[in-house]
Amino acid sequence: MNYIAYYRVSTQKQGQSGLGLDAQKAAVAQFTGNCNNCVIGTYRDIETGKNNDRPELLKAIAQAKQTGAKLLIAKLDRLSRNAAFILTLKDSGVNFVCCDMPEANALTIGIMAIIAQQEREMISKRTKEALQAKKVRVGEWRKGVITAETHAKGQEAIKTKAANNQNTLRAKNYAKTLKAQGMTLQEIADRLNSEGHHSSTGKQYHRTSVNRLLS
Repeated sequence: MNYIAYYRVSTQKQGQSGLGLDAQKAAVAQFTGNCNNCVIGTYRDIETGKNNDRPELLKAIAQAKQTGAKLLIAKLDRLSRNAAFILTLKDSGVNFVCCDMPEANALTIGIMAIIAQQEREMISKRTKEALQAKKVRVGEWRKGVITAETHAKGQEAIKTKAANNQNTLRAKNYAKTLKAQGMTLQEIADRLNSEGHHSSTGKQYHRTSVNRLLS
């Protein structure tokens, strides 16, 4: 089976530094067994998650259709956090597979697409709530009338945002699956780090942080 590898990074800075891209390439290499001849084309877009206009993805789809190869994506959420976009791609006729869920069928892809969009909307909502709480807190500090209750609410909003961070949610679900397979905390931490997962603060996982993640 031949593959057309498609990568996406969210910002120009990530595209230049390789942040996020290296993890996607590692996932593709692991999926194909480092068979360089299996990957007959590679494409990369630098776009935001909300932007569905991706010229390189269109080129990848065109080559996949022309050659009969599968479109290979490291993670489903790399396509988009927009359910309509993923479902449109699914219905376009191109044969594609995601490294993080290779056995997924059409129903699974559809469900995951909806979940991906829900996560994006939830993160956006939490971010707005945290920013609003910060504005209120700063305003009350300036007035000199901030209360302990208001401060606590602001801190809680920040914690909620971190707890609902998309990376944290995905890492938590993945860690639960690995634990159910009998892996130790350190083994889970090593797996998460090797596949590009990181905490809401951008740090790598270790035994203690995996334990907190699971609890």
